[in-house]
Amino acid sequence: MPDTILSRCEAKGLRITGQRRTIAQVLEDSDDHPDVEELYKRASGIDPNISIATVYRTVKLFDEAGILEKLEFGDGRARYEDAERDHHDHLIDMNSGEVIEFVDEEIEELQERIARRLGYELRGHKLELYGVPLKKG
Repeated sequence: MPDTILSRCEAKGLRITGQRRTIAQVLEDSDDHPDVEELYKRASGIDPNISIATVYRTVKLFDEAGILEKLEFGDGRARYEDAERDHHDHLIDMNSGEVIEFVDEEIEELQERIARRLGYELRGHKLELYGVPLKKG
C-alpha cells in the first residue's frame, strides 16, 4: 500500500483537486488528532479559498475510502488520523482534551492472551483510556 495519504488517494482512484491535495498534505503533516475546524484553519492558512464545507466533504470521502480513521473521544468532536499509521492506543486527558498516543507491549500481549483464552484470534483492537492528571505534591 502506498505510504502517503495523497498516494493512497491516487491509488484508490479518488479525484485529487488542488484543495484536496492541500487537505491531504495538512493531514500528512499533522502529528495530533485534528478535528474538521482545526483542519480548516490549517488548510485555509495555505489556501484561503478552501471552505469549511470542502474540508467536511474531503474528510468524509477520505474516511469512507479507508484513508483516514475517524476518532471520537466523547467530547462531541470527530477527530481524524491517518488510517495507515503504526498501531498505537490513546490516553485522553479529560481536563484538557489532550490525546496522548502510546504503545505498551504488556497490554498488547494481554489482549492477545484474552482473545486466545476466549477462543479467538485477535485481528485488531482500539484502546482508549480516559483520565485526569495525578496531583503532584
